[in-house]
Amino acid sequence: MRLLKPDFILLFSFIIMAQILHAQTHFTIKNLPKIPDNDGFAGSLAGISNGALIVAGGSNFPNGGRPWNGSTKKWYYQIFVLEKPDGKWLKVGKLPRPLGYSVSLTWRDAVVCVGGSNEEGHFAESFLMRWKDRQVVFENLPGFPSTIANACGALVGDILYVAGGLEKPNAKEALHTFYTLDLSAEPVKRSWKLLPSWSGEARMLSVAASYNGKFYLFSGTNLIENTKDKSVQRVYLKDAYSYDPKTNQWAQLANLPHSTVAAPNPAFVVDNQIVVVGGDSGENAANTLVLKDKHPGFNTKIIGYDIHTDQWKTIEHFQIDSKVNAETHPNESTYLPVTTPLVAWHGGYVMPGGEVRPGTRTPRVLMIKPSRK
Repeated sequence: MRLLKPDFILLFSFIIMAQILHAQTHFTIKNLPKIPDNDGFAGSLAGISNGALIVAGGSNFPNGGRPWNGSTKKWYYQIFVLEKPDGKWLKVGKLPRPLGYSVSLTWRDAVVCVGGSNEEGHFAESFLMRWKDRQVVFENLPGFPSTIANACGALVGDILYVAGGLEKPNAKEALHTFYTLDLSAEPVKRSWKLLPSWSGEARMLSVAASYNGKFYLFSGTNLIENTKDKSVQRVYLKDAYSYDPKTNQWAQLANLPHSTVAAPNPAFVVDNQIVVVGGDSGENAANTLVLKDKHPGFNTKIIGYDIHTDQWKTIEHFQIDSKVNAETHPNESTYLPVTTPLVAWHGGYVMPGGEVRPGTRTPRVLMIKPSRK
């Protein structure tokens, strides 16, 4: 048997590596069973426990209502469970109170939930949800140091990080705080710890991520008060930061190509890229009351941040399936949602419900899966 020469082996290896690197990440998106509600919910709490997808709470404008038509936002406490992607949703219980817009993440066999809001205001309570013995059980966590909603968070190992948010519904500025909680500590020893904040503006509705031992913070919106009429307006942000727990230091990264406010959270990692799916770029924010149900939906770009080159690029465009009756029957169309968790499950990432146009929720549950092409 002839042995291959080292030079040939090296050349062959180089060709294979070049082909691998040249292959581009591609995403397929499919519909899972819809959440059993005609309107759907935005701001739900979601994660995986013992292999099952839990989706709880959230808000909507009931019966197809819209804020410009005088409809009032309603929050919910129902809990749904989907045990497999092609299964049927089970209605299994209730949250301690109607709740939405919490930080929610999967940790081990539990769903971590921090803060949130409802008609009565914002809350500091934090807890774990588990799907156990055909029911959802709760375990209390230390209350957050302040009331909080619309924050973002991610896990670095067993350490939970929570950045920004809004302390009260009528707050005139977002939070500029950064807290951590060691979930692996004994329950009686768990406590929130305040860490240094990033150098940029305060923010809410940002995107968080975790990769290679670091916490990442992208985009979001700050609030600013109009000095003439005292109204509070959003400032759409494009800056990005990483936090290194080893050094307790923040680093500023390359700006995003556009704002990704309220994009599904937390972002996920594929091929050394942190992937951010959609979000509100602010492009149509000033025209919401003009467009109303003619609003085209939020940003459809799937963008990636390259860890090694500190660069952003557009990976793909989500193809909206807009039907001719989208204006009056939006849930028959498929949009890329905002204000919804992004949950790793069965080799993909699930977006359960969310807001698809201002004031419009969806019961659709989308799964995005990375592949090569």
